[in-house]
Amino acid sequence: MRVNKKYSCLPAEDKGIHIINIRAIEDIGYDQHESTLLNSLSKNPDADCKYGLYFRDGKRKVDYILVYHYKKSSAGKALVRRAQHNDASLRSTKQDQPLPGKGVQLEMGESEPHMDYHEDDKRFRREEYEGNLVEAGLELERDEDTKIHGIGFVKIHAPWNVLCREAEFLKLKMPTKKMYQINQTHGLLKKINSVIQKITEPIQPKVAEHKPQTVKRLSYPFSREKQHLFDLSDKDSFFDSKTRSTIVYEILKRTTCTKAKYSMGITSLLANGVYSAAYPLHDGDYEGENVEPNDRKLLCEEWASYGVFYKYQPIDLVRKYFGEKIGLYFAWLGVYTQMLIPASIVGIIVFLYGCATVDENIPSMEMCDQRNNITMCPLCDKTCSYWKMSSACATARASHLFDNPATVFFSVFMALWAATFMEHWKRKQMRLNYRWDLTGFEEEEDHPRAEYEAKVLEKSLRKEHKHKETDKEKLTWKDRFPAYLTNFVSIIFMVGLTFAIVFGVIIYRISTAAALAISSTPSGRSSVRVTVTATAVIINLVVIIILDEVYGCIARWLTQIEVPKTDKNFEERLIFKAFLLKFVNAYTPIFYVAFFKGRFVGRPGDYVYIFHSFRMEECAPGGCLMELCIQLSIIMLGKQLIQNNLFEIGIPKMKKFIRYLKLKRRRSLDHEEHMKKKQRYEVDYNLEPFAGLTPEYMEMIIQFGFVTLFVASFPLAPLFALLNNIIEIRLDAKKFVTELRRPVAVRAKDIGIWYNILRGIGKLAVIINAFVISFTSDFIPRLVYLYMYSENGTMHGFVNHTLSSFNVSDFQAGTAPNDPLDLGYEVQICRYKDYREPPWSENKYDISKDFWAVLAARLAFVIVFQNLVMFMSEFVDWIIPDIPKDISQQIHKEKVLMVEVFMREEQGKLQMLETWKDKDKKKGENCNNHSPRLSRSRSGSLSSCHSYPLDV
Repeated sequence: MRVNKKYSCLPAEDKGIHIINIRAIEDIGYDQHESTLLNSLSKNPDADCKYGLYFRDGKRKVDYILVYHYKKSSAGKALVRRAQHNDASLRSTKQDQPLPGKGVQLEMGESEPHMDYHEDDKRFRREEYEGNLVEAGLELERDEDTKIHGIGFVKIHAPWNVLCREAEFLKLKMPTKKMYQINQTHGLLKKINSVIQKITEPIQPKVAEHKPQTVKRLSYPFSREKQHLFDLSDKDSFFDSKTRSTIVYEILKRTTCTKAKYSMGITSLLANGVYSAAYPLHDGDYEGENVEPNDRKLLCEEWASYGVFYKYQPIDLVRKYFGEKIGLYFAWLGVYTQMLIPASIVGIIVFLYGCATVDENIPSMEMCDQRNNITMCPLCDKTCSYWKMSSACATARASHLFDNPATVFFSVFMALWAATFMEHWKRKQMRLNYRWDLTGFEEEEDHPRAEYEAKVLEKSLRKEHKHKETDKEKLTWKDRFPAYLTNFVSIIFMVGLTFAIVFGVIIYRISTAAALAISSTPSGRSSVRVTVTATAVIINLVVIIILDEVYGCIARWLTQIEVPKTDKNFEERLIFKAFLLKFVNAYTPIFYVAFFKGRFVGRPGDYVYIFHSFRMEECAPGGCLMELCIQLSIIMLGKQLIQNNLFEIGIPKMKKFIRYLKLKRRRSLDHEEHMKKKQRYEVDYNLEPFAGLTPEYMEMIIQFGFVTLFVASFPLAPLFALLNNIIEIRLDAKKFVTELRRPVAVRAKDIGIWYNILRGIGKLAVIINAFVISFTSDFIPRLVYLYMYSENGTMHGFVNHTLSSFNVSDFQAGTAPNDPLDLGYEVQICRYKDYREPPWSENKYDISKDFWAVLAARLAFVIVFQNLVMFMSEFVDWIIPDIPKDISQQIHKEKVLMVEVFMREEQGKLQMLETWKDKDKKKGENCNNHSPRLSRSRSGSLSSCHSYPLDV
């Protein structure tokens, strides 16, 4: 039997693995072996293997799937490769005997269809890599006879000895036989807890993992030397599917393939297209009549359904199925949504307070009173005419709904709410770490990424070519300097682009306002401000949604050219860039309205112009807070509705429909394949790959900014966020369970860099709300007028106090209204919102002392508010311990119990040794009594007496 040298053995170290390539006309029979790479031509999708969940023997479970593309021959023949991992004599015997079958052809060039160089190269890499996986102890089975044309699957199974070895390497904490009682509350607390459990029973998911536990198994890092500590009565279920896939993935990552461009494992092979996908399998189907019960089906019924929106999430089952990292995301999202309930209630109360007191608000009543006959100066040059302040009555009344004394209280409340939320999450996180046996877990340095390995290899080859040195290289800041420079320039450019777009929208608002002012209809002129604001906000929303997608792609590209070493570094850098760009994109229009609009207008007769023709925008007489509220509400609601919900629902559905059309076209070409029943790995291959949690966290963090940063202008923001999150939880759950491939479970003890971002937003929110209250709203001017200028201690006369006078004869040439008699009478004095000296003063139109008094009060309020709220937040942080007392007691109890277990084990060993020595001593005495000759030569006799075998 002649073996082609190209396939005979691995190009790496010769460890006794031969890959033989056979062209078969009919089915080939063979004996299965645990470490054999199998490739059967059988077209029997037997139910014993549960349609792809097990190997063909129906016993070995599929832990992981590798997918690759291949060119299928027109005759329908398949290439059968086989790797035998036996001793040298067995291997040579099998090589000398041809395998059963007819017409076996070993020459590749004689019968195989022509394949191009790239396909051959990929096949060689796969053969070497799969051979190395077999050497690592994994068991593989190939399937190219699938329903998907041109797609091959490699099923991977990890046997028991491999699972034990890797669990010890990974220091996985596994439950031991030792069980202990969890400390229970007593007395009044126990009664209160029982009442709460009975009340909340209807909203608890019907999942075994969610029931309160009174006992817990003691956990300990798995060790093969201490297997007696663990309950190994059922080895098949000791390592669950999540743990098995994690172990296999670790082996896949570190297994090398020297024929690949990069030396590391599956990540480089996926990057090079050697394999097209790699994923663990879902537990089974989630819908259907005869579906066997599984965790996926249970999650779909009790978690990923809109009908159970009112129930708690089965977080422990989510963690069991998807791993700790995804479990922590949904736990955090659940805690955030729960904390929005009290914030929403308080926000509704503040809004209702504004509605109840709107008719008692004296400033808005004065603005709506037509008897005051206050004539305002034109809003633009020439085309705009004089207007009555009473025409802004509706805006003034609406402003009071959000600009009232209760909003100050709500701002303080939301700052304390943010601090409480962070502390509550830290405590919840510690409870989950205890329940999930993550106490003491430390993340180890991950394997280098494929791109990093490629750059290092390129650098080392270049250096070796020049200097003939082979020292291990690494990328320094000099190697990354061009990427850093590109990042800096790109980020500055994109931030500048965002500012330019906002500036363009400002120009649109100014020009549109001037154009609408030409309208001859009074109704058109009265609704100019609302029309301009609404249309500009919609334009901003569309631009924000488009730029969000663009900035996300650019942030990923900028991170890729930096070539971070590990996946964790890559993720953190990507998060920082994406958050920076999306934060600027989402909040720049809101910052403009809150802090810049109406600040640099000038005054009648001396306005500030853009491009010498457009006047800067002015705030309404009631202030810019109402416009800020409109801007915030439309952007927040539109972003959540369009981007977070419609995109998340619509885009996956569209991709799924496109894949369905492609598969339908393929099936029409091959009717025989269409008649086969799909295997589990084929069904999962058609699902969307998991793209990470960054997009999910990002949309929630941006929403958290909407809820906290400008909450003084929109008290209903927590309510809309709550309604969105109730849908978001079930939407994300449905996506993870039904539309995505099962992600590899990743251990994590916290939410990582996102926690620091949340804390930063919470601190920034205090400062921004202080400035919104003091500079954007009229809260401080009202207080100053009430306590310094009011004659009778009321707000009567406040509107007149905030308006300055202007003599129309002082207009610059060419700026006066074209129709000065538009109101039906000649105007000599018009009013505008500012603190300036009147035209009959010596220093006419100069800033008055009232302006400085109000400015001093505003700055004082910012300082007092910021320091007071910061102090209260730090006090909340200090007074609430990060670790709950009962959890710290349980962790201490676990340590004590573990010490007791090992002390008993040591005592048992000592007793065994003492018993052993006693038996040894008695045996020696018996030898001396029966053989006096031996006693004269103890050195020889005792050694012969003690030569019996001992089994410890």
